[in-house]
Amino acid sequence: MTLAYRRKRLGDILVAKGVVTQEQINDLLSRTDGRGKRIGELLLDEGMLTEEALARAVADQRDLAYHDLSDFMIARRFFEKIPVELMERYQFIPVEDSGDALVIAMADPNNIVAIDELEMIINRPLDIRVSALSAIRASLKRSGSSERVMHTVSEDFKLHIVKEQEEGVEEILSLESIDKDGSPIIKLMHTTIFDAIQRRASDIHIETTDRNVVIKYRIDGVLYNATDPIDVKFHSAIVSRIKVMSELDIAERRVPQDGRFKLRTGTKTIDFRVSIMPSAFGEDVVIRILDKESITHGVNVLKLDSLGFDETDLRKFRRNIREPYGMVLVTGPTGSGKTTTLYAAISEVNSGEDKIITIEDPVEYQLRGVVQIPVNEKKGLTFARGLRSILRHDPDKIMVGEIRDAETAHIAVQSALTGHLVFTTVHANNAFDVLGRFLNMGIEPYNFVSSLNCILAQRLVRILCPRCKRKATLTRQELEDSAMDYGKYGAHVFYEATGCNECNDTGYRGRHATTEFLDLSDRVRELIIEKRPSSEIRKAALSEGMTTLRQSAVAKVLAGETTLKEINRVTFIE
Repeated sequence: MTLAYRRKRLGDILVAKGVVTQEQINDLLSRTDGRGKRIGELLLDEGMLTEEALARAVADQRDLAYHDLSDFMIARRFFEKIPVELMERYQFIPVEDSGDALVIAMADPNNIVAIDELEMIINRPLDIRVSALSAIRASLKRSGSSERVMHTVSEDFKLHIVKEQEEGVEEILSLESIDKDGSPIIKLMHTTIFDAIQRRASDIHIETTDRNVVIKYRIDGVLYNATDPIDVKFHSAIVSRIKVMSELDIAERRVPQDGRFKLRTGTKTIDFRVSIMPSAFGEDVVIRILDKESITHGVNVLKLDSLGFDETDLRKFRRNIREPYGMVLVTGPTGSGKTTTLYAAISEVNSGEDKIITIEDPVEYQLRGVVQIPVNEKKGLTFARGLRSILRHDPDKIMVGEIRDAETAHIAVQSALTGHLVFTTVHANNAFDVLGRFLNMGIEPYNFVSSLNCILAQRLVRILCPRCKRKATLTRQELEDSAMDYGKYGAHVFYEATGCNECNDTGYRGRHATTEFLDLSDRVRELIIEKRPSSEIRKAALSEGMTTLRQSAVAKVLAGETTLKEINRVTFIE
């Protein structure tokens, strides 16, 4: 590829853009005469210019397009044709294959020698775009290096981890340490963990069949294969490695075991919870990833607005969490975002003027200005016992991680009745099933109704990737199977998932809550006290304007945020 020479000076472009003034450039050149650096490098060194601004100016100088690499992931197909080492050596990113040419992003399009060498090595014409050097390096670290190691897993495995030593010194999980480690099994497990973190996975599943070991990641609530199947002969070594990391009994293979370990990658500490369970073909493993620092940062700045709540439900929920006392109940299955919702609620009401204490199993993420107590049943610290102690600690607001038994339920209700604001969760399918759960635990209806402020049921639905979602027209059959009127919605423009580099080819990126909010009106309270059937209570709540989980989910589909297939996965068709 030959790039035409452009007689535009970078300094003139930056001045024209208003990034710097001509006086600043003149002053800089007079102070740095003889450094042997180009004007862009000098401005960067002086902090007068950002890498992005420089890249945009260079793109203008060469009449090339600027490419934003924020959160960009390199497509897997490129790793089969272009070695990662080549990308790192020439500091470029393959963006897409246009057919006629390979589109790449690089920081220095003026390096004609490097571009010519690349064209000869890759044996393809190149279409150059410009990106910031730091963005290119971040993208390579985020996807390239991890992919490089994962690509060789089927051949000889790759990886390395961070484990706290007796002296308190920690090893650092990095790509360099991964490549230096000599044991293939250790490299495999550490690379798997590293790759899972990069892909925002919440869990790693290692499943065994009669012939293979399959590794999967749970990303946004859905499982995806992480690698090609691994020969079952490596199964024992893989599980043993995880047991060593988790300080579990290597010899015991007939009963379930639970453990945990910690690693540090860069400046971030991450906790992992391990569950090992015997199956028909060996032991299966699930590793839960708890990225405390990442989530804690998010939680401490998290507001309920960012969770995707229906506006009406959000307004009602906010009103209830600011009440002086009572009980705020959040319900849903495991993984439905209940804890995140309560953390966001506590963060919003935490003004520093109230004593806030939580009891959780376990304390997954730390909240600033909040006293958090972990349940330890082996030592006798249960939810009920801990909650009693909390009440003697002069709290204003209390969070109970989960109500599992009648004793905890009674104490929580009494706490709400005696002037405390209690946030808690309970497992139930919807807002109305919660009522039956508490009444079956022996709670008097009058006390329960008197203590209860509201019930919020929620599920998480995956949100379409904004970069690759595309319009779709659904058939009559698809709409009717989802209980939607074809006459009303047949002409509506829906969207479907496609997949791109940004979303790891899943078509989705992130999740939002779909909610069902039961406000305790006088009519609903009377029906509960009278122990009326939940169907009658539901009918009364709907007549007062309550939005069901399904209605909330359908609204997200109609708004183009998600797909009908996705909401059918997580909500019942009504």
